[in-house]
Amino acid sequence: MRKYFNGLHPAASLLLLSLAFAFGCNTKARQAGKPYRIGVTMLSLQSEFVVNVKDAMEKYASNDSVELLIVDAERNADKQVQQVESFIARGVDAIILNPCEVEASSPAVDRARKAGIPVVNVNSETKSTPDAFVGSNDEESAEIAIEHIAKLTGGNGNVLMIEGYIGQAAQIKRTSGAERTLAKHPGLKVLAKQSAEWDRAKAMSLMENWIQVHGDRIDAVFAQNDEMGLGALQALEQAGLKNKVKVVSIDAIRDALGAVKEKRLDATVYQDAQGQGQGAVQAALALIRTGKVEKTQVLIPFQLVTSENVDAYLNRR
Repeated sequence: MRKYFNGLHPAASLLLLSLAFAFGCNTKARQAGKPYRIGVTMLSLQSEFVVNVKDAMEKYASNDSVELLIVDAERNADKQVQQVESFIARGVDAIILNPCEVEASSPAVDRARKAGIPVVNVNSETKSTPDAFVGSNDEESAEIAIEHIAKLTGGNGNVLMIEGYIGQAAQIKRTSGAERTLAKHPGLKVLAKQSAEWDRAKAMSLMENWIQVHGDRIDAVFAQNDEMGLGALQALEQAGLKNKVKVVSIDAIRDALGAVKEKRLDATVYQDAQGQGQGAVQAALALIRTGKVEKTQVLIPFQLVTSENVDAYLNRR
């Protein structure tokens, strides 16, 4: 039996015997030249950043004896749990989970680990603890963004906050990080905050409504991802308010980097999709081969991107 069964919760003897037989068969298949199979369920392949993480996984896996079975959860935690159940039934060697929600995606982790299949969470977190996590500290990204807004506004002004999908780890932690940092700058006041579900069109519509309500009182916008930041930017430009309002967002997708270079978007916060994707596959392979990882949590730092350093980040994308 493989080492990654060590330390798991006890199971019935019959289940252990059946798992041992299945894993023995998998070992023989690989001895015949077949690759390790890793099931991958992604939050949403409609998100450019999530696609960047997926692409990084595929690029790294192409250099090793790995077959990635990638599916799109389409922001549906119940669907994601079902996808993981399907991976378990297919006898994959490991599972990489890009969780839809902290609470609702947790059963996926529980069921995989109960089946003796190692789980790596990438980019986002669940309440249940996986074998490894590869991502970044989302609170840090919001702290960087709000500190830059404080710098741009001289620490005084009215801020709007566009949140991500409610209940998803990044939304929870970016909100927490933003609120904690805003408390250090009493001159910055939050006019309103609302979710646009990581979506550019929804953020544009939300921003148009806020412009009708708040108008010239708006001094800055913090969007929890670039898609929403770009939607807000478009609404502000159409209303002729962008010269007055500062906009900062997170992820440093290519469109956002282009907008920063053009000095339309004031800043974005770089999140390393390549590092997260590659690191997730590396962790999954370590768990398959040795039953352990050097670090159960790998956090890749966020970095502020402005017009002064944007060229270096454009080259990375």
